[in-house]
Amino acid sequence: MTKRNFTIKAIWDEDAQIFVSESDIVGLHIEAKTLEEFARIMHENALDMVVANHIKPQELVKTTIADLIPTIFWEHEGRGMVAA
Repeated sequence: MTKRNFTIKAIWDEDAQIFVSESDIVGLHIEAKTLEEFARIMHENALDMVVANHIKPQELVKTTIADLIPTIFWEHEGRGMVAA
């Protein structure tokens, strides 16, 4: 099994005055007034959304823990991409 990689991007919505997420993690949607709040919400929810929406129950039985752990990258303007 290949390593699971996901990306989350914090995008500033000028009209709403909030950061919103753009992500390939099914079910993950973040809206936050600050990058600190965005990061907190991301850390609290991203892994749960990966497990709920990207891992099949049969994979939990047949796959090593190391292969199930995703790598989540996130980026926002001015900081670039970093591992979450």
